[in-house]
Amino acid sequence: MQLERPWGRGRRSRREGTAVTGAVVRSRPALFPVLLLLLVGATLLNAGIGAVRISPPEAVAIVLRHLGLHLDVTVTRQQDAVLWAIRLPRIVMAGLVGGALALAGAVLQGIFRNPLAEPGLIGVSAGSALGAVAAIVAGFTALGPASLPLAGFVGGLLATLAVYRFARYGGRTEVVTLILAGVALNAIAGALTGLLLFLANDAQLRNVVFWQLGSLGSATWTTVGAVAPFVLIGTLVLPRYGRTLNLLVLGEREARHLGVDTERARFLLIAMAALLTGAAVAVAGVISFVGLVVPHIVRLIAGPDHRTLLPASALAGATLLLLADLFARTVALPREIPLGVVTALAGGPFFLWLLDRTRQEHGGWG
Repeated sequence: MQLERPWGRGRRSRREGTAVTGAVVRSRPALFPVLLLLLVGATLLNAGIGAVRISPPEAVAIVLRHLGLHLDVTVTRQQDAVLWAIRLPRIVMAGLVGGALALAGAVLQGIFRNPLAEPGLIGVSAGSALGAVAAIVAGFTALGPASLPLAGFVGGLLATLAVYRFARYGGRTEVVTLILAGVALNAIAGALTGLLLFLANDAQLRNVVFWQLGSLGSATWTTVGAVAPFVLIGTLVLPRYGRTLNLLVLGEREARHLGVDTERARFLLIAMAALLTGAAVAVAGVISFVGLVVPHIVRLIAGPDHRTLLPASALAGATLLLLADLFARTVALPREIPLGVVTALAGGPFFLWLLDRTRQEHGGWG
């Protein structure tokens, strides 16, 4: 039972909501240029900062040189090797993984009509990690570099469908059941992953350790080529369903009356979200809270329209993970902090604030 609010507070909230709506409308034209500038800035920072310093002109000259264009900028052989073989694959991987996780989080929040939903919270990341670890321990390499992303995709899809099945009751999605089912599935997937680790040999253990902490340290052009098709498919397909998600947020009955095949749309959206999450987890391990924090921040700035929210979340997610990875690899030189630890330390407090804010807005959970 929700608590009643004083009329004065309600009037003030409505006035504040109107002001926020006006700010959102005014900020939308500049949203994507700002996000692109932030992404370019984060990319240049990652390219230049490290044990070997590389200025932005030098970074641009190195990239263009490998593309067949030569600028009158002097760079050393060491700078060329460090940027092209080490930093640039890591930058591209961070952009792909961050964009994929944020986009998947925005889609899941729209499907479940709940801003607290995200791939890690409801068990998708744990399911994807379980699928990838199972593939490593079983020696599944039938599809070459695509084997791990495919195994992660299958694990994430099964986890998402299981949570969705338990969260549905009476034609609607229950928030509490959604979270509890995600907690239970995380525990089950974690236990099964632990069992696989117990059965793995030493070489397999070394390949599996980073799944539980998250890292981009193994990024190469080969791994980028393996994960990029999966991420690009989801990134190109999902923004086309922005209007469908807007209608699903209104409710299944309303969406059906407006011509949406809700079951088909829901299954496709869940499959695409699982594809993005599975591919990201398969190459970077479990990186928490990106899918929760980024869509919520973008929603506060740009509003709930998924036609804007989805592509903006992808850009913001790529930028956030680039900055997080820069912090992870430079703050404790010469050692590197696991990327999943950085995002969890940043996202955990935000999640607690979000829980408290939601509880206050709805007058408690009871």
